[in-house]
Amino acid sequence: MGVVTALVRSSFLVNAVYAESARVLGLTPQQGQLVCVLIARPYGMSELGTTLGLAKSSLTGLVDRTARRGLVRRESCSHDARAVLVALTEEGLEVAQRFHEATSSRVEALQTGLDDAERVGLAELLARIVRDNKVPVVFPETDEPLPSAPRVHVS
Repeated sequence: MGVVTALVRSSFLVNAVYAESARVLGLTPQQGQLVCVLIARPYGMSELGTTLGLAKSSLTGLVDRTARRGLVRRESCSHDARAVLVALTEEGLEVAQRFHEATSSRVEALQTGLDDAERVGLAELLARIVRDNKVPVVFPETDEPLPSAPRVHVS
């Protein structure tokens, strides 16, 4: 199998993992991705659209649906009254952590046929592709502790 085929098919595999992790929590894969991005910090709508690769109208709908679920909220920005930040609620942080853990566990299970050296080599190659293509941080590192309490944005 060539690199292109392997990357496309592995992308399909990871998307299926995202979908399964989301389904178990009653989320869409896009909502799972949104809450994972917001684990790090609140984002402005423009920056969030760029990070997720979504047009303004698609992002607005996604945020609206996720807010109705009580997982995110809109906040005013302290240094720009016109700007709106999207942040996780306390429930949203809990769901984001559970989604992240479930997804990480499922992706780890995909590597059971690899030995340690192969895992390290695969991680190094994929990380290089990600860095070289400036892929935004849409999924926190699995070896870094996730926040345990909601972050409150101070205006």
